[in-house]
Amino acid sequence: MAAHSGDRQISRRWPRSRRGMAVGVAAVGATLVVGTAGAFQLVGPDREPAVERAVGHGATAGSPTPAGGAALARVAGGLDNGAAGVTMVPGGSNGSGEGDAATGTGIVSSAALPGVGAWAAARVPADTGQVILVSAPDRMSTNNTVTLWERPAETAPWTRHGLPLTGRNGSGGWTVSHHEGDRQSPIGVFTLTAAGGRLPDPGTALPYEYQPRYFVAGSGDLDDPMSAAFNYVVAVDYNRVPGRPPSDPARPLGEQAGGDIWLHVDHLTATKGCVSLPQDQLASILRWLEPGSHPVIVMGDAPSLAAVNLS
Repeated sequence: MAAHSGDRQISRRWPRSRRGMAVGVAAVGATLVVGTAGAFQLVGPDREPAVERAVGHGATAGSPTPAGGAALARVAGGLDNGAAGVTMVPGGSNGSGEGDAATGTGIVSSAALPGVGAWAAARVPADTGQVILVSAPDRMSTNNTVTLWERPAETAPWTRHGLPLTGRNGSGGWTVSHHEGDRQSPIGVFTLTAAGGRLPDPGTALPYEYQPRYFVAGSGDLDDPMSAAFNYVVAVDYNRVPGRPPSDPARPLGEQAGGDIWLHVDHLTATKGCVSLPQDQLASILRWLEPGSHPVIVMGDAPSLAAVNLS
């Protein structure tokens, strides 16, 4: 849970027409279907590491790598079930995001998302081309490893983009039944359809809500790390209407289910349920996001993510 309130004025026009939406809930709960969600894509900003090409079934180490700023394949058809999609073969055995093999050139090989078991893989939509994978050592962990994955088509292998990043999550660890005030991060697979922040748009293709008065945290002092927490945010579609700006107060599953779960700037401590990263890394991810790639975030502790069935 992360309680964020304030000015609701939207400073950038929000798209009125969307392909559809889906509200994801905790991994073992139901998915409240409102329609179809959007997604993201990686570009090559100045501070972004080089792309690594996954070598899997039907690919070789010599396969061409998409340019950093090139768009991933866009799928015109919509999804009917949001968080529930194609069932994929579980990949990776240690949840580290490192893949199952690597070539002599340092290219990560992964035919399926590494460390992601059947329950989570089945919730990744078939037309998703980018995944943010957040994996913590156990359910009590407040630190995690974040890796970025992309693929040009449903049948293509996953490519790890850059090196693993270090993030933080809720001070209460991870849960499959998140509720308001528990300070735990929800385990699950959620779409990513909107962004915003106190700072101007860093160059993302997602709808961006520039709201200096809304995204306020901490004392405001320059030496207070909390003051920068919401400089950039990506709304995680847990108990919210996908596609709406991060400031939107609607909680389709009710207030007690919690909400306002964001990917935001690290403030050097564990969060109230969000996932945080250093500001430069989050800005790079924002420039990577592209709605046409239907991005999702797969998040939780490694044993839970790797399970065949989550309990």
